[in-house]
Amino acid sequence: MKQKKWGLLIVYVLLILGAISMVLPFIWTLLTSFKTQAEALKIPPQILPESWSLNSYEKVNETLPFVKIFINTSLMVFFRCLGSVFFSALAAYAFARLKFPLRNFFFMLILIQMMVPGQIFILPQYMLVSKLGLLDTVTALVVPGVVSAFGTFLLRQFFLSIPKELEEAAIIDGCSIWKIFWFIMLPLTRSGLVSVGIFTALFAWKDLMWPLVVNSSIEKLTLSSGLVTLMGQYSVDYPQLMAGSLMAIVPMIILFIVFQKQFIEGVATSGIK
Repeated sequence: MKQKKWGLLIVYVLLILGAISMVLPFIWTLLTSFKTQAEALKIPPQILPESWSLNSYEKVNETLPFVKIFINTSLMVFFRCLGSVFFSALAAYAFARLKFPLRNFFFMLILIQMMVPGQIFILPQYMLVSKLGLLDTVTALVVPGVVSAFGTFLLRQFFLSIPKELEEAAIIDGCSIWKIFWFIMLPLTRSGLVSVGIFTALFAWKDLMWPLVVNSSIEKLTLSSGLVTLMGQYSVDYPQLMAGSLMAIVPMIILFIVFQKQFIEGVATSGIK
């Protein structure tokens, strides 16, 4: 009995230490955002600022059109989530339930896309956006994330887990393929749709490389790419950078708090599948 208690104590201590190690960078970022540049570079490190100041937050708003790039990021996340969930669900249903020539071959192509680094697709995606005349626009931020190979693969697993008897009963009742998909299959895969939406939102919010490649004007950048402009070539204003980083992650923290139940349910369910 005592060995069991000691084992639980060790597990809890390790979990607490792990939690602290994850929280400490956020706390340091928060404290640094209220410091001066001299205090941020002080050695040995100064934990608390001598005088709490909001100058760094004011500098961020003066340096960046923060409201504009926040709107750009929100639009990108919204339309990427909408397109990814919808088109991935359509493709996943087709691969899971419909029979058509070369079905396995096309699904293998999707799996191959998941196995290679995403940087390989930057050049063809850039050429596509350029041919469409969408360079340096908010629309260009959305195009690569409208369809998700991961979302297609994940939702296919959900559709395969649904009993065939439900689909057969719907066909007997006279339902078309579209009605079966829309009124029967989609409601039964709600947790999978939530999972795809959550992962798409997280990946889109922190996307850095694509906005820097496709857009050149600062008014068309996103939060992650806009923060890069705060880093100078020879020096970095760390309090200003930390303040901008906090302003960028606060919306995602609020989103997690509001949809915490759906977030955990979606991640847990996707792990089970």
